[in-house]
Amino acid sequence: MPPLEVWQKVLIKDKFLKKDVHADIGCIECHGGQPDTDDKDAAHEGMIKKVGADPAKTCGKCHVDYASAAQTNIHRLQTGYQTVLAHRGADFTDPTFATAYNNHCTGCHADCSDCHVSRPTALGGGLLSGHLFKKTASIWQTCGGCHSTRIADDYKGGHEDIPADIHWEKEGMLCSDCHADDASYHDGSHGGTRYEDPTAPTCIQCHEDVKPGDGVEQHDQEHLQNMACQTCHAAGAYKSCYGCHTGIDDKGIKYFASEPSQMTFKIGHNPIKSERHPWEWVLLRHAPTNKDLFAYYGDNLLPDFDAVPTWKFTTPHNVRAKTPQNQSCNNCHGQSDLFLTEQDVTPDERAANAPVIVAPDDIPKPVEGGS
Repeated sequence: MPPLEVWQKVLIKDKFLKKDVHADIGCIECHGGQPDTDDKDAAHEGMIKKVGADPAKTCGKCHVDYASAAQTNIHRLQTGYQTVLAHRGADFTDPTFATAYNNHCTGCHADCSDCHVSRPTALGGGLLSGHLFKKTASIWQTCGGCHSTRIADDYKGGHEDIPADIHWEKEGMLCSDCHADDASYHDGSHGGTRYEDPTAPTCIQCHEDVKPGDGVEQHDQEHLQNMACQTCHAAGAYKSCYGCHTGIDDKGIKYFASEPSQMTFKIGHNPIKSERHPWEWVLLRHAPTNKDLFAYYGDNLLPDFDAVPTWKFTTPHNVRAKTPQNQSCNNCHGQSDLFLTEQDVTPDERAANAPVIVAPDDIPKPVEGGS
């Protein structure tokens, strides 16, 4: 998403002043500052530039329930980042690691204003629509702005030769149709990744009629018990990011140096098997991490790197009823290129990915007469 011009970031539209309820409150009520002066510097003394950064003291004065929920929101706490890094041995009490984390990871932290009035800080900030408040976040500039290459592009058909998600193409469904407003405030205190969130949507919530005997041959008990929906219904490859390095350049600017991403489609063993995710076979996506992620800051800052796979459970947003792998039984059975095998994983990551790598003998055998 291109950066905004400076004037675009601060432009306040007449419509805000005339129609938005927040205009009646006044600038100082939310942003602070000094009202009894015409001097610019004096007027801005004590001003809060980013109101949503401390919702309890600002937004929460009116929106009590929302602000309270936002305090433990997963977008705010980044529990997913913290959980996985902790599994890899990160010590958040170590000042060296804390510096690296704060420099490079917290830029994805989002607060009230990042969704409801401005573009996220990670995208350079700037008012979304002349300071107009959006009750539901802007789908493509906020949700899609942060979750772009691995969700929004999949969903809207942004990858060559891979069709858009059927929910977008046929129904025009938006993020909030599945990820409802209440879910966007979901409680991150469960201390896990987004896949451990008990309020996250599931396919079956809408598709209750999908069950053995529903007229779809592949919906037999074994398939539904052993395979996540996307394994059969993802319409094609999705983006994997293979590595990232962090540091500070000679001008003092923090940077990420990423290795080229690739479009992949890999079925593997389920790394997060649980009551909520009971399947044996799921889709996997390579996460943008490697052992040297924070090497600029110090040695061995992720001492247990191999404790968590770098090929992670994923749910691509490019779902369709008919896909290349479900056209027939043998479009999947016996197709070793669809499965994550040892040769797909670099030697230095094979230990980390041992739980998800599929051995040749585990690849489902071709079905007689299944072509």
